[in-house]
Amino acid sequence: MKKRLMRPRLKAIDFFCGAGGMTFGLSQAGIDVLAGIDNDPSCKETYEINNPGSKFIEADIHELSEEQLAELTGIEKNDDSLIFIGCSPCQYWTKINTDKNKAKQTKNLLGEFQRFVAYFRPGYVVIENVPGLFTNKKENVLSNFLNFLDIEGYSYDHDLIEAYHYGVPQTRKRYLLMASRVAREISLPEKETNDKLTVRNFIGVDNGFHSIEAGTRDDTEFIHTSAALSEENKRRISMTPKDGGTRMCWKDDQELQIPAYEGKDNLFRNVYGRIFWDKPGPTITTKFHSLSNGRFGHPEEDRAISLREGATLQTFSKTYKFKAQGIIAKARHIGNAVPPELAKRIGNTITWSWENAVISS
Repeated sequence: MKKRLMRPRLKAIDFFCGAGGMTFGLSQAGIDVLAGIDNDPSCKETYEINNPGSKFIEADIHELSEEQLAELTGIEKNDDSLIFIGCSPCQYWTKINTDKNKAKQTKNLLGEFQRFVAYFRPGYVVIENVPGLFTNKKENVLSNFLNFLDIEGYSYDHDLIEAYHYGVPQTRKRYLLMASRVAREISLPEKETNDKLTVRNFIGVDNGFHSIEAGTRDDTEFIHTSAALSEENKRRISMTPKDGGTRMCWKDDQELQIPAYEGKDNLFRNVYGRIFWDKPGPTITTKFHSLSNGRFGHPEEDRAISLREGATLQTFSKTYKFKAQGIIAKARHIGNAVPPELAKRIGNTITWSWENAVISS
């Protein structure tokens, strides 16, 4: 005979927590996030002020011991109700141009995360990362981790996902893995199609974003702040057709054409482009505030999208406070975050699994 267990409340440790997107979403799913771990001290105030009750542990995971983590959080080995989330920095695995020498520092973070999973053996494990972790067949980092899960008796499901199938108005492709040693089977959150996940339904005047100019600085917690533009870029964006226009309209203007793109119309076509109103937004990167780093032009105003607009497309609530200093740091925190709505759905899936787990009696 099988019966359902009365189980304790789920709790989690958010490794590489950043500004707290994953923690915030899991909390909305009813999960107690005991702590977030990150080596960036600029995330601390943002993390803690928005996630009361969750401790920010400033630490380099390479230097943090299992015993130290237990002492700081009170977690124990073999706790079925414990979740470990590892959303490590992903520069090594991303397609975006980065300093590869610096990026190598992020290559083996999954191995360090595995060290903690092996020691504590939590009931559930979650990994969210860029697709490159999954698609790069020249490296064995992910396959080694999957072999480890098999040996440790975890069931798991993993795949590439599109964030707009999970309540996020972005074309944000990610790798997601969910594993459990409590449930015999576990599946990724169920996909859904929602035609309302368009930019028009999240930003714009009708959604509380008044019209602003490039260079506007908003010192309130709303941070409707837009980066300044050079005179050339002001001319470029003013000439770019509204609602999805691209730099093709001024490519033949000798004063405005970018030398690096001359004769290369198919190279980085989204750069300097405007966002479409009636489609999901682009992937919100760490440089979404910059017109020259992607399709980040406002659909109709002559500027890049503001910090709060980017955060909203990431599904942060409009009251989420970003405390880092300066537009670059705030944009980095926003772009690096796991969208809270995606995190919430991950949390709901684990909660359902936990509450419906059965044992033999």
